[in-house]
Amino acid sequence: MALVLVCILTLGTACGGIGSQTPQSNNFSFDRSAEYAQLTRGNSATGQAFGDWVVEASKGLITDAFVRDNNKLGAVISTKVRPDDVKALAQSLAQGFRKSFPDQDLSVLVYAPDKKLILTARYDASSRQIEYQAAS
Repeated sequence: MALVLVCILTLGTACGGIGSQTPQSNNFSFDRSAEYAQLTRGNSATGQAFGDWVVEASKGLITDAFVRDNNKLGAVISTKVRPDDVKALAQSLAQGFRKSFPDQDLSVLVYAPDKKLILTARYDASSRQIEYQAAS
């Protein structure tokens, strides 16, 4: 499953990347409570489009996504994603995110289906390395 998503996200962003734009608004909310419904996908038009694309391209592996300030991507995974595939999925998301929002440090936050943070991947643009941190 994760391999399929890696291919989709890598090839999709290479073929039809979304250009970077300045955030239009900082008015957003992310409710981590049980009352969670759906995230606003982005606080810029580019972020909104990328969040929409991630959900569509994931073919059911990601149920919701959001982009904030063109450098933070949050993704809520479905129950189809196995625990041992989460890191590969985060890496794939970071690679696609980097192509659409180049030359900056980025964060990818992966949330479980119950909306609890499970993994953060931080991409350092200067070293071109991804650092992973499991939620505690």
